[in-house]
Amino acid sequence: MTALSEQVEGHDGLAPLFDRVVALLGTAASVTVLCHVQPDADTIGSGLGLALVLRRRGIPVVVSFAEPAEIPASMRSLPGIELVVPPAQVPERTDLLLTVDCGSVGRLGALRDRLAGAGTTVVLDHHRSNTRFGDINLVDADAEATASVIARLLDAWGEPIDRAVAHCLFAGLVTDTGSFRWVRPGTHSLAERLLDTGIDGALITRTLMDSHPFAWLPMLSRVLGSAQLVPEARDGAGLVYAAVRYADVGALRSEEIESVVDIVRTTTEAEVAAVFKELTADGHWTVSLRSRETVDVAEVATALGGGGHRFSAGYTADGPLPDVVAALRSALG
Repeated sequence: MTALSEQVEGHDGLAPLFDRVVALLGTAASVTVLCHVQPDADTIGSGLGLALVLRRRGIPVVVSFAEPAEIPASMRSLPGIELVVPPAQVPERTDLLLTVDCGSVGRLGALRDRLAGAGTTVVLDHHRSNTRFGDINLVDADAEATASVIARLLDAWGEPIDRAVAHCLFAGLVTDTGSFRWVRPGTHSLAERLLDTGIDGALITRTLMDSHPFAWLPMLSRVLGSAQLVPEARDGAGLVYAAVRYADVGALRSEEIESVVDIVRTTTEAEVAAVFKELTADGHWTVSLRSRETVDVAEVATALGGGGHRFSAGYTADGPLPDVVAALRSALG
């Protein structure tokens, strides 16, 4: 199949693609929904929200992600969580395969091999740096979250968003907007629509973003103590970075580790913030980037093999920390 992507730039030019995906959903005999590795609430919430509707229509569906081995604890109360299966239980063949919030095939990890056994692959995403690796690529770079793309897809399908689906979509919306700090016209309207189903937005937000075990506090102390300010980076715009070493992680959940960048990014003397996370003992790093106003960190991350948004992006790297930091500084220019 020849890959089909948006032919018109911007949010409003995507209607034909929504219609095409709706047609595929309506005739699919089986569906696999794949989320990205180290999943956040947008990929899991988007995947489950769509999967709940598919199950409601009687269409066999499974949801999965490659790693880590377990779903993050903060997301285990999401409706439809029973639809998430381990990677080994993902069928090798399926009529329709949907990826949600995955900017590149690499974000599928070990499950990238399931693309070969799909009758049709559809990429559903909002990352501007998306590599368009599907047969159909429904990528709305103007959307604030993939959850917003799913809401629009369900509207095009004529499927109602009930309380369970709204819970999942709100999880993606509130986290990807940083509790509605980064919004666009229509964001609050969608939030109000989801809340009108009766979900408890405050509880969902607190569970996902404001609940940490005590061990998070000493970890923060160690990690923030490693922070370095490089005021000359990016022609004086400034870089601040910190490192989460493998020894710092212990039994902490992935969401505790991911939360560090939102603290580091508050540094006023730096346009760009980075957190290097050594999640395995062999010097394999995941790197989270944030910027304030002037630097497009998606371009930086893409140059280093990753991707993301203008103000929020990431990539992976291997090697000693000084080398990984040097590579970022070089990419920043």
